[in-house]
Amino acid sequence: MFVRTTRPALAAAVAALALTLTACGGGDTAAKSPAPAGEKVRDTPSPSPASGGEMEKDESAMGKVDEDPGTVTYDILPMKVDVSTEAEVQKLVSPEDKGRAKGLVMATAHVRYTHKGGPALTDGSDADDATTIWADGVRGTVFSFAPEDAPGCEDRYDVDDWKPRDSHVFCETYLVPATAKSIEVHWSEGEADGEPYVWKFNAKSA
Repeated sequence: MFVRTTRPALAAAVAALALTLTACGGGDTAAKSPAPAGEKVRDTPSPSPASGGEMEKDESAMGKVDEDPGTVTYDILPMKVDVSTEAEVQKLVSPEDKGRAKGLVMATAHVRYTHKGGPALTDGSDADDATTIWADGVRGTVFSFAPEDAPGCEDRYDVDDWKPRDSHVFCETYLVPATAKSIEVHWSEGEADGEPYVWKFNAKSA
């Protein structure tokens, strides 16, 4: 299992060495900035079909999650993916994992979740449990103990007052091949076997 160093070290590394990926679909319009914690979202993209599938840039998906107080409907939108360098991964893994981690980089997806309906949440959220990161069609490897409080990311366990129309940005970090041409963020509703929603990103410098 891949391990990491202290949380501050990893957060700083990702912030300093990350490259920003821009979503497929072309155009020079920058991705929308995530709403600050607790901010009301006034303009929400139209919800996507319930069947899942490949999504367009800035196209959000609508899905339901069984939270502790009841079922909550979310609007889900990956904002960006940050990718570290191979050297940074080597600094963070334990000595026994350096060989296995060779040629891998960290991909951190920043995903905005907007509460669209259901009970308010007062003790964290499971909205990001169904988020995974893929590279060239192959699922990446979860980077164990990766921080959820890197720059631009919130810790879902710190969410204690999530009301309808409020948004939060949670992050997922996976290890993927440094040679990958395409990074995909997948989100599936619950444990269903249906087709996941897929957002593709191209690796480019910020």
